[in-house]
Amino acid sequence: MDRPNVLLIVSDDHGYGDFTRFGHDERIRTPNLDRLAASGVSCTDAYVTAPICSPSRAGLISGTYQQRWGARWFDTSRFPDHLPSLAERFEELGYATGYFGKVHYGPEEPGDRACPPHHGFAETFYGLAGMQEGRLNYMRRSRRDMAEYGEEGSWRMAVHPLRDGDTEVEPEGFLTAELGRRTAEFVETHADEPFFAMVAFNAVHNFTFQLPQEELERRGLPAYADWKDGDGKYTDWYDRAIWPNLPNGREYYLAQLELMDAEVGRLLDALEARGLSENTVVVYLTDNGGSTCNFGDNDPLRGGKYTLWEGGIRVPFLVRWPAGGIGGGAEHGAVVSALDLYPSLLSAAGAAPETWSHGDGIDQVGAWRASAAGRHDPAGRTLHWDTGFQWAIRDGDWKLQHVDDHPTVAHLSSYEHAPIAPGRRLTNLAEDPGEQRDLSPDHPEIVRRLAERHAAWQAEVAQH
Repeated sequence: MDRPNVLLIVSDDHGYGDFTRFGHDERIRTPNLDRLAASGVSCTDAYVTAPICSPSRAGLISGTYQQRWGARWFDTSRFPDHLPSLAERFEELGYATGYFGKVHYGPEEPGDRACPPHHGFAETFYGLAGMQEGRLNYMRRSRRDMAEYGEEGSWRMAVHPLRDGDTEVEPEGFLTAELGRRTAEFVETHADEPFFAMVAFNAVHNFTFQLPQEELERRGLPAYADWKDGDGKYTDWYDRAIWPNLPNGREYYLAQLELMDAEVGRLLDALEARGLSENTVVVYLTDNGGSTCNFGDNDPLRGGKYTLWEGGIRVPFLVRWPAGGIGGGAEHGAVVSALDLYPSLLSAAGAAPETWSHGDGIDQVGAWRASAAGRHDPAGRTLHWDTGFQWAIRDGDWKLQHVDDHPTVAHLSSYEHAPIAPGRRLTNLAEDPGEQRDLSPDHPEIVRRLAERHAAWQAEVAQH
């Protein structure tokens, strides 16, 4: 079999429960993600390595716990410039490589290693969210727009030019559609050679009211104005622009989700049109749990972005590779991590295990094939999380979560309306995936064992 192409799709803050196929909200329209799930494998217990984007993305691109280089939260996260990126490994294999979308590993600057052209992606179109407040504006991105918004306004609202390679560009139009178009163009251009394409949508990150005028009119939604210099105190405006205060907030979010889903459909269609669907590994996941302050829904999980509840770290995760025996609409119930993408995708491409031996992920190709064939892999797995002020460990079905009484906790609770509070809880996720019952008083020996195991992990990663 020829080496497969790889299409890795990463969204931003997509709620775990926000798919049409789950049927819990009739307003949700995700026909193309549902199409991918129906023809692929859905990983029900899939996790990212952090409940926020920067450290999560750093872990994904390196296949390594980002805590090994001190990346725990926004203020400490950075690109792992001492490790080979996933793209560099594909480049070594002779793949054409392309990156399209949001970049946010930390405080990246133009031309540094965090920029895709400088860690293995030959063709790129991207925005540096680390130069803004962690997002990209869906509609506005020119220098003229920056002058209109003002210095703080352009930073807060992520109004900034994008980059094509190292060149600053100011494309007009809706960003989600432009990312889909450019990625599909890359697929077309490289249809006759193996390629690795990564598209990182800004959707469905806030501020989802930034929609094309025709979309607002079509959906009967009112326009909502961005904040600009001179518009009063930003924090007051921000509180009105998120849950629970933003009028039509859920409708804006679902509109952005539907439009992103359409671009996923564009990419799936591009593969089909060139006869590439069978031998292309397509992966979809989001960078962290759905943002409840942005009207994402993580049903049936508790919590959301910023927290180590399941809703903050367990994410939608779909994978399809028909020629490799991964498909058929199966569910994979074993624990999977975003760390596993590095070894799994390289394994699918025929790389030697030495290319991922430095990492913390597991090659999942065989397990996904087993699930597609109706066999279940019952093997247990231990995963760790550490943001500096909160930590968690999942060991088999048991999960221990701890949150310090820290100023960041109070800030997230008040400013982002995040469901987080100090304390320690033990949960059996097989019996209680919604984390409603604290079992720590009943199982002190399990609490002690998991706490000791996590402390040993913390000591081990601190040595790097």
